[in-house]
Amino acid sequence: MRQLILIRHAKSSWSNPDLSDFDRPLNKRGKRDLAFMSVLLSQKNISPELIISSPALRTKLTAIEFANKIGYNKNKIIWNKNLYLASYMKILKIIKQIENKINCAIIVGHNPGLTDLQNYLCNEEIDNIPTSGIVSMSTIKEWKDVESKDFELVFFEFPKKYLKKI
Repeated sequence: MRQLILIRHAKSSWSNPDLSDFDRPLNKRGKRDLAFMSVLLSQKNISPELIISSPALRTKLTAIEFANKIGYNKNKIIWNKNLYLASYMKILKIIKQIENKINCAIIVGHNPGLTDLQNYLCNEEIDNIPTSGIVSMSTIKEWKDVESKDFELVFFEFPKKYLKKI
């Protein structure tokens, strides 16, 4: 059984118009939601063997926080520039290259690519993966062979599901 977890970066700040999109940090709400969601994921006893993240600042900060909370060595996170604002097909190409010995992988990235990927891969569609949202899916297929609708939804978690006043 393979488990794929998609995590959308936490909410980013637009307060400095001089920053490029790539260099935007997290805003206050993003930091709060990220802290909550990373603890939530850690309570699910997820043990990924691989985390691949976009190298944009907001995704880096998100990936590091999740790694810290679930006990994954942050120095082993793979920063893949092809995940930055990637289409679902680009993300799928990255997934298909994951070694078969890996049973649980996490991808930290951006929308609309992540939501589009989830809807392509999974039997249950989601309207939108919000910031700090987590989608877990499973399949019996090998990574190189995954195609449309090969995954079953395990869980879909997002901040507004738990936090009343956001």
